[in-house]
Amino acid sequence: MTPLGFTFWAVLSTAYAAGKPSVRGCWSVKRAVAALVVLLVMATGCMSDSPAQQASGDGQKPTPTPTLPTAEATEAPGPPEPERPLPRIDRYVALGDSFTAAPFVPEYEQRSGSCIRSTTNYPKLVARKLKTRAVDRSCSGADTRDLTVGSATRHGRVPPQFAALDRRTDLVTLSMGGNDAQVFGTLVTECPTYRDSDPTGSPCRAEMRRGGGDRLLTALRETRRSLVDAIKRIRQLAPRARVLVVGYPKLAPDDGSCPDLLPLADGDYAYADELNRALNEALRGAARTAGIEFVDVYAASVGHDVCSDEPWVNGAVTITDQALQYHPFAREQRAVAELVLDTLRAPPGAAIPSTP
Repeated sequence: MTPLGFTFWAVLSTAYAAGKPSVRGCWSVKRAVAALVVLLVMATGCMSDSPAQQASGDGQKPTPTPTLPTAEATEAPGPPEPERPLPRIDRYVALGDSFTAAPFVPEYEQRSGSCIRSTTNYPKLVARKLKTRAVDRSCSGADTRDLTVGSATRHGRVPPQFAALDRRTDLVTLSMGGNDAQVFGTLVTECPTYRDSDPTGSPCRAEMRRGGGDRLLTALRETRRSLVDAIKRIRQLAPRARVLVVGYPKLAPDDGSCPDLLPLADGDYAYADELNRALNEALRGAARTAGIEFVDVYAASVGHDVCSDEPWVNGAVTITDQALQYHPFAREQRAVAELVLDTLRAPPGAAIPSTP
């Protein structure tokens, strides 16, 4: 019963408990003052037993009693909408850096060499759900140049990641840009060294802005242009493919600090988050320019920063059977896989809300 219905019947019960006048007593007044009697009855709570008895002999129609909603009349919610089916994917190619490779997330993929890919990173999880195989070319330390020219490692030369693309490819995920101009490396290796000089200030931000502008934010504007060019090339090499740009998770909390895990000066936590958001905006902007979909991992990871009770990204100390320092845990890779799958279930171009 609705609150309105409950109030109505409670008031009505109170009126009846005070003593219900008889029908005969209510209608013993002459016909000439019938209308006045009706008004008096309404004011004093004098009521008849039924709507039919409310009609007077002068032809007046009874005042209709409003129909109130009841629990039985309330429409029950329908069953949940069935989950959209996943599309058929025959050839999935994953391009990315260490946040895709997921170094030290069990188990190590032996053939990945210095790329240190996990056998349970998000491309592998997505491929299993799609019942296909991931051609995973992600590599720890890669930047956008490695998409086209490859890189040299102590295990030999890593071929360009674009070499995996062909006209048969029908799905591509791209997560790249954090290593361009050493933005990520500067944040997690150089910025902590400034903490002791000004523990409560923003010494890293000040250093990056020495000489005017901001060295790292300026570099991210160039990263966006590199990503736009990379997406154009992907479309040339894999013209049938649905292409998803996958963002990066949130690293620093909005409030508070955890110097044992993220050893930045207090004021540089906000700077770290500014860089984090700017990097994601570079990816989002490149996707928007190219007219393809962006998977917003940052929004989904709010509440799972390095300092949180359930972090998606490891802190300053490598845990060899879980995650490299400042890199994703398995739970982050599972969450990203679900975000990618949710995007694939929707029609191309549809907006997918992120789920924390």
